[in-house]
Amino acid sequence: MTEVCRRMSNENEDDSAAKCRERRRRRIEMRRLAAISTTRGSPQPTYTKGSKEKSQATGDGSSSSTAEGKRVVETVSEIQTVEPVFGSMSVSGRSREMEDAISVRTSFCLPGINRRRPLHLFGVYDGHGGYHVAALCREKMHVLIEEELERVESTCGSGEIGEFGAEWEEMWRGVMKRSYERMDEVAMSTCACGSEGFQCECHPTQMILGGSTAVVAVLTPEHIIVANCGDSRAVLSRGGRAIPLSVDHKPDRQDELARIEAAGGRVIYLDGARVEGILAMSRAIGSAYDGSRMPIMCDSIAPLSLMQFAVFKDVNEEQLGIWESLGRDEYLKPFVIPEPEITFTKRESEDDCLLLASDGLWDVLSGDLACKVARQCLREENRPVNAGPQIKDEGAGALYPSRSMLAAALLTRLALGRRSCDNISVIVVDLKSS
Repeated sequence: MTEVCRRMSNENEDDSAAKCRERRRRRIEMRRLAAISTTRGSPQPTYTKGSKEKSQATGDGSSSSTAEGKRVVETVSEIQTVEPVFGSMSVSGRSREMEDAISVRTSFCLPGINRRRPLHLFGVYDGHGGYHVAALCREKMHVLIEEELERVESTCGSGEIGEFGAEWEEMWRGVMKRSYERMDEVAMSTCACGSEGFQCECHPTQMILGGSTAVVAVLTPEHIIVANCGDSRAVLSRGGRAIPLSVDHKPDRQDELARIEAAGGRVIYLDGARVEGILAMSRAIGSAYDGSRMPIMCDSIAPLSLMQFAVFKDVNEEQLGIWESLGRDEYLKPFVIPEPEITFTKRESEDDCLLLASDGLWDVLSGDLACKVARQCLREENRPVNAGPQIKDEGAGALYPSRSMLAAALLTRLALGRRSCDNISVIVVDLKSS
């Protein structure tokens, strides 16, 4: 009996030792693959179970096979998903309040309109009249876009939607337009405190004229889709040239001026062109004070008088006189609309980077100069990925996790050095590594 027990114990020890060696070998192999993928700027390969050889599962749910003593790696799909390499920075600058917000949502959905491949979203939102509308856009815009993409699929009744063409672009236009309209409805029915339907006792000053610009770029393997509403901006650096992907919505822009006047509004020049002498942009999310809604918003507080509003917003007598002549039903709607302008740009091998920023940057930097600075930061060989080695900015002694982050920081510092008086928000997407 003793001899039998000893033999069984030895067999268990041998089996345990063999398993330990196998686990150790797997760990070494996975570290090697992770190091290779990090060096190349691509994600760690994944494996399938479709090997003709006997496969063994690894700790992360992938599998591998051995043939003639050599390691065979099999990918899940023919096209590997590469997470975009980006850097972002958002600062209040010389402004008294921070009203900007930025949003980066990588792989936020896999719709049929993109052949079940991940979409990546980048957004810059420049608030006015408070931070709350920009914050709402940051939290909800990508959710609304995803819901609209799902609606397109359910309407078409197909898992995948045709080739890239006029029909494909029209679907995307509908998705982005409806998403912005729904975002505007949410902004118009949400108080600065976060209460929906204004079921709160906040002062009316927190409910009026709150709004935000919205420039959103959706990145696919073949295209860059940009939707813009307001005066934030998207610029593509391609082959050393700056290509604008959006056009600012300014009240004195010829087509915008004609639209505002056709709707019965006015563009008045008070420290620049402004809709009804108030807002320096002709399109935005939110951005309206509807006096007729005030009793519904907050029954216990009477509508805010113009004099109270003037004191709260620190406006001059000339602006106050203009507002008194407008009446109390609507101050900015329907002159300021949430409808975005949408552009489609086919990606090319010459694409260097994509820049999205608020007007705090564009007021003092041209697109050409901003792209030149970004290219200088990104052009070094062996660029690290987002989680890669840290890069030192010799001028400031600061460390950044990637060159795209360094580019965003340098653009922000350059805007501050050029005396930008507004909030500054910048996103730099490295298209060479993405």
